[in-house]
Amino acid sequence: MVRKIIHIDMDCFYAAIEERENPALRNRPVGVAGTDRRSVLTTANYEARKYGCRSAMPVYKALELCPHLVLVPVRFDLYRSVSAQIRAIFGRFTDLIEPLSLDEAYLDVTHLATRGAVIARELRAQIREETGLTASAGISTNKLIAKIASDWHKPNGQREVTVEEIPEFMAQLPVGRLWGVGQKMREKLAGLGIQTCGDMQRLDQIEMSRRFGKWGLELWHLCRGEDERAVTPERTRKSVSSESTFSENVEDLSGLFPPLREMVDGLVEDLGKSHADRVVRSLVVKLKFTDFHRTTAERAGHQLEMGIFEELVAEAWRRGSNRGVRLLGVGVRFEDPKEEDAQQQLEFFG
Repeated sequence: MVRKIIHIDMDCFYAAIEERENPALRNRPVGVAGTDRRSVLTTANYEARKYGCRSAMPVYKALELCPHLVLVPVRFDLYRSVSAQIRAIFGRFTDLIEPLSLDEAYLDVTHLATRGAVIARELRAQIREETGLTASAGISTNKLIAKIASDWHKPNGQREVTVEEIPEFMAQLPVGRLWGVGQKMREKLAGLGIQTCGDMQRLDQIEMSRRFGKWGLELWHLCRGEDERAVTPERTRKSVSSESTFSENVEDLSGLFPPLREMVDGLVEDLGKSHADRVVRSLVVKLKFTDFHRTTAERAGHQLEMGIFEELVAEAWRRGSNRGVRLLGVGVRFEDPKEEDAQQQLEFFG
């Protein structure tokens, strides 16, 4: 059976909520961030993006690009509340919901007779009616293409890629739209005459493996739009984590500290709000490098100390042999008194 997968991505979620709560912010460049100039933007609305402002950018840099940027403090309790409201809307259509963050999720609606595009349109309409917020959607036969397609007609749009359209869609797709293909990788591929997935498809598996190692074999499948991952609903949490993929690779260790501090602050707030009854067993940092290799550094401890997270980032960084970083993650593992399913881990720690 051909699967029907929908990827829903809210449009500038945090900033959109702030605009909803304060209509005076509409049509003005808005950034959601901490109160310190050393903080980083959690998100920026579309007006701010016109000036080059983007998530994970230091506040001081955003203000240089857009001096009249309106900064509003992060309110995760409010964002989580709205996210739960949206999740309840998803539940009217399917139980197969895989949240990626507060503002995006995969839904498997294969069991429904209605076309995926029609379901996505109704989902977006209900979200708009009940929350006042807009969402974009991608619809296809797998998670890879659905996620790429959800970005096609942002904001407040959707794109369906049917099974018949996949070969042409992938052939014309710029390689930079694939997971893990950042600026340096694009430059390396361009040197080989590879600009699109169709160009990449001309290399066989042996050549891809020779040039790019294990990641090359994964790229061989991705450039053809092949992705067999199932939509996996949340399981009982053994850990809590968050991660951020940088729009530009971070090339030095000092550049990781501002987003690290912002993410740890959010993690502390999340634990206080939603997991106050859990005992932290260890602190974890994850880095994914520009060549898509990843590493985690972990240390036992019950308190979320910023100094320990900074030491863990430095430890992980040293393993990268001066490679740039495209993704940073922070998290904690919980004590499990009953030791049930001790091997279960979140994908973050995989």
